[in-house]
Parts: sequence; C-alpha cells; structure tokens
Amino acid sequence: MAVGARSGHDGPEDRPSKGGVPGDAAGPAEGDGGARGHDPQGHESPGAEPLGGDSADGGSPGGSSTAQRKPRSFWKELPLLIGIALVLALLIKTFLVQAFSIPSDSMQNTLQRGDRVLVDKLTPWFGAEPERGEVVVFHDPGGWLENTATPEPNAVQKFLSFIGLMPSAEEKDLIKRVIAIGGDTVECKKNGPVTVNGKALDDKSFIFEGNSACDDQPFGPIHVPEGRIWVMGDHRQNSLDSRYHQELRGQGTVSVNEVVGRAVVIAWPVNRWATLPVPKTFDQPGLNAAAAAAVPGALGVAGALPLVFWRRRRLTRGRTAG
Repeated sequence: MAVGARSGHDGPEDRPSKGGVPGDAAGPAEGDGGARGHDPQGHESPGAEPLGGDSADGGSPGGSSTAQRKPRSFWKELPLLIGIALVLALLIKTFLVQAFSIPSDSMQNTLQRGDRVLVDKLTPWFGAEPERGEVVVFHDPGGWLENTATPEPNAVQKFLSFIGLMPSAEEKDLIKRVIAIGGDTVECKKNGPVTVNGKALDDKSFIFEGNSACDDQPFGPIHVPEGRIWVMGDHRQNSLDSRYHQELRGQGTVSVNEVVGRAVVIAWPVNRWATLPVPKTFDQPGLNAAAAAAVPGALGVAGALPLVFWRRRRLTRGRTAG
C-alpha cells in the first residue's frame, strides 16, 4: 500500500520504525515541509504549516498583515493635489508675486494695454520702500479713479483673481513710475524737463515718443513728504498722475502704505517678455543732493556736542573751586 494513500480515519499499520516507535516507516517525504503533517491518529503535527504553504507575502509568517497597501488611484489623489496647488497659489499671491493687467495707455511705450506684469510683493514685507525710477502698482489713494468704471467679473474670474491665478479685475489699482520719494523736491516748468532736487531727468529713454516732459500740466516746486512718493505715467500726455490730483490730500503724492509692490517683468504676451529696470538717469550723481547736504550738518552737530559738554564741565569745575 502506498504511503499516505490511506485515510486518517483508518488505523495505522503497526510497523516498527528505526527508533522502535510505531509510525510511518518511510517517514515524511524529503522536501515536503510545506504539506500538512499528521500523526498516526490523524492529528495535526505541532508547528505544521497551513495547507497551501504560501502566504500573501511569499510564504513568510504573518505576511497578510504586512502586505503592501494598494496605491490610491489618480482620481482619488486629484482633489488633494488641486487643494495643495490652490493653497500655494494663494500664498504666492499674498506674499510673493501677483499678476496685474494693464487697462490703459498711460504707461506707453513701456507697457501696452493688455500686458500682464508680475509685481514683487515680497520686498515690502522687509521694510523696503519704492525707489526713484521704479514702476509700481498702488491702490487708489482716494479720488484718482472716481470716474473710472471697472468691469464686473463673473464668479470664476473673482475666484481666480482671489487666489492669484488671474489679474485682479475689480480692485481699483494704478500703475505709474516713481519720480520722487520722501524728502525730494520735484518740479517741471513748461518746455522744461522734470527736475528732482535741482537735477534734470533725461526721460527720453522711457517716455512716449513725441511727448514733452510736462507741457500739458506743469507743476511745482513740490516738496514730497516723508513716507510718500510722486508718480507719473510714461505717456505724459495721456496719464492722470500726481500732477492732476494736487487738490487732494497729499497734494498728488501717494503714501508708501498704498503701494502693492514693484512691477518687475512683463509676463504676457510671450512676445513682450521683458524686465522693467530703473532708467540710468535716476542713478546720476547729485540726485540725492538734499540728503547729502544734510550729512555735513549732522556730522558738525555730532562733532560739536563733545566740545560743548567739555566746556560746560570746565566752567562747572571753575565755579565749584571758587
């Protein structure tokens, strides 16, 4: 009779093994460790592997609990990815850069109607203030856009504008070039150039071709208060800038707190990609003459103070000794 052919319910053959113990004379088949073992009474042998041998992880005990989880499907991951992208876009728009659309011709030829510019909003967070020659975006100081209609965006446009994926359509913002900053004296007479602290600006490199510096609206001299800026459009004869709002609070100047940031690059359309550098005329020597003139005076006062205290001390000692 072949080994293993009999049912476990039948009595085993009493054949003495080599150790004198009744059982299967042939013993388990070599290499048969993965099969269910039975003793002569039909009971499962201690430590026997489950029938079938191989577990979910290739045969290791407990493999079913350590099996790798199935990856999520793309459609289940998509809402999470979209949520992360929207949060990042909102953070970038709030703290780093924001896109703005140019709605008019007041900054030609530097900027054309319909251009999209990226505005640096990061540096103002570190206390940086606008500098002469920079192109800046700022909120309406009050009354500048009073008679200007703004388009009414739909719900989708409002949402995309809110997270920064689309230029703001309903906020009343303006874009101009900074001509003078706090402490400067700015002036422009008819047929003359714009002067800052007595220095004439060579604006031919950035104002609209054929425009005069200020013949349509001469002004000044105007002393720009600290914390404010004087702004003008590059298309001088088509720009309602600081010159036209001198009757308002600040005499046409704009508070630096209203400045959103500096426009640094034209991002759209592609064929107009360009940076917006500061024209060289704003780097000319002597433009900070007013500030430079104050330095010797301050140094003189600082140098005189020790002499005054020394003299007072000598006089005090002389009186005490007398």
